[in-house]
Amino acid sequence: MDLNLLKQNPFFLSDEQVSWVEKTLEGMTEAEKIGQLFCACVRQGTIKELEDLYDITPFGGVMYRPLPAETCVELTNYLNKLKIPALIAADLEHGGNIIQPNGTLFGAQLAAAATKDTGMAEKLATICAEEGRAVGINWAFAPDSDLDLNYRNPITNCRTYGSDPELTASMISAYVKKMQSLGMAASCKHFPGDGVDDRDHHLVTNVNSLSVEDWDATYGKVYEAAIAAGTMSIMVGHICQPAYTKHFNPEIEDKDILPASMSKELMGGLLREKLGFNGLIVTDATTMSGFTIPMPRSLSVPTAIAAGADVFLFSRNMAEDVKFMTEGVRSGLITQERLNDAVTRVLAMKAALGLNQPQKTYTLEEAEKHIGTAEHHAWAKECSDRSVTLVKEEKNVLPITPERYPRIYYFPLKASYDTPVEGQQNACDTFKQMLIDKGFEVTEFNHDKALEGRLAPTTDFVGKYDLMLYVANYPIKSGETTVRIEWTNPLGSNCPHFLTQIPTVFISLGNPYHLQDVPRIRTFINAYAPNPETLDAVMAKLTGESEFTGVSPVDPFCGRWDTRL
Repeated sequence: MDLNLLKQNPFFLSDEQVSWVEKTLEGMTEAEKIGQLFCACVRQGTIKELEDLYDITPFGGVMYRPLPAETCVELTNYLNKLKIPALIAADLEHGGNIIQPNGTLFGAQLAAAATKDTGMAEKLATICAEEGRAVGINWAFAPDSDLDLNYRNPITNCRTYGSDPELTASMISAYVKKMQSLGMAASCKHFPGDGVDDRDHHLVTNVNSLSVEDWDATYGKVYEAAIAAGTMSIMVGHICQPAYTKHFNPEIEDKDILPASMSKELMGGLLREKLGFNGLIVTDATTMSGFTIPMPRSLSVPTAIAAGADVFLFSRNMAEDVKFMTEGVRSGLITQERLNDAVTRVLAMKAALGLNQPQKTYTLEEAEKHIGTAEHHAWAKECSDRSVTLVKEEKNVLPITPERYPRIYYFPLKASYDTPVEGQQNACDTFKQMLIDKGFEVTEFNHDKALEGRLAPTTDFVGKYDLMLYVANYPIKSGETTVRIEWTNPLGSNCPHFLTQIPTVFISLGNPYHLQDVPRIRTFINAYAPNPETLDAVMAKLTGESEFTGVSPVDPFCGRWDTRL
């Protein structure tokens, strides 16, 4: 690899930093080089866990799952004393909420997009960077750079900046520039782009089925903007892109088309050559089914690096995966040139982040000054206030006040699975209490278990209640095949049976596409996130204390005629 490339976008290394990369690489053993390819997952949060992993291989990086701030500080101080300090990553998509218990949950990227203000993406990036850096995190697996082009996709959804390539590109560019100006590397994901297929690549190798021309006009614009903005890394997904694979390899058969995480056509031909990306390529988690299904793991592990990835994210079994990687190097599947090229980029990003210099000692006392600050919560409140979107409104139904609708029949719609962010599960219950505190008489839906002929008469509802209010909390979660309302059986007893007789309002705190399941609801609100600031904003707008200003970044009508009724 031409080391002069390290002086260019995105690393912009000095001569001194390039020299450190060169000398460090020259002094490494084969085992140390192979170790630098691995980014391990830290869940237990103990020094013993890190020591055990390091005994298997001198890893190049780790990823923190949600951990207490005190634990993060302790682990960081250990990692910074390694022979080569580690990259320390986290999924900083929604703020600093992975830092427990006080990290700021800003909300969803889609909420920021609903403000149509790139400054909101900068504020999200600032929260992620400041709170993450406070405990030593230096690499964000964010922003999500997908386009939500298929409303049935169960995993993109609120994680994205929507379906508009221009808006997404501007938001991504603002986020990357701000985050990296604060000393944290960004990682745009999931190349070549999720959101076209209706399947989750945690569960299956999914497909970006766009033509070359359509990809260029959509995802291509987003990644061009991200690269121009200087993103230091890009995460490749377990997502096939057949059109571009065949563009670079016309003779390839369908059965041989691989996801980007194993594809030389997509990592080499498209990302490196056509788009000119000179930074670090990291695979998405290799424990995902989208990675494990296409080929035996003994082959897929080294193939990921041989095809162009620089960092291998997670392991099914660390010792076994290191063995597979080592065999791949010694068999020549991973050439010495490719191994050195990958390690060079790992070292280059470390140098760009200042890890070639002695690292400071982190303390909990200092970290807490930057976590969950009043300013960060104020920004979360601002985003919530500006993003809540009135999708459609029945004439004269709003505002909802105790004087107009004293008796509310309340339908909490909750996901049966545990939500990924602590505290989100109880959002429906919290909102119910907020209604009571406002002076409403609230009766929660009571499941009628009877069948035809024995159901409660309509007079138990019509004339007894002034408003039917639905609050849906279905946050997206890896490993779910769909994000749809789970109606109560038998007969969907909590469906909106009385919407033509009693004013009915539906509020979504997550998935913006619930109109597909309640198409004839005439007053529908999208709020994008179930954090406390959003619940406050929804209540203020519902009661007429604040105006709706959010603009939907996606088509909430799902392309259907009946959802507009």
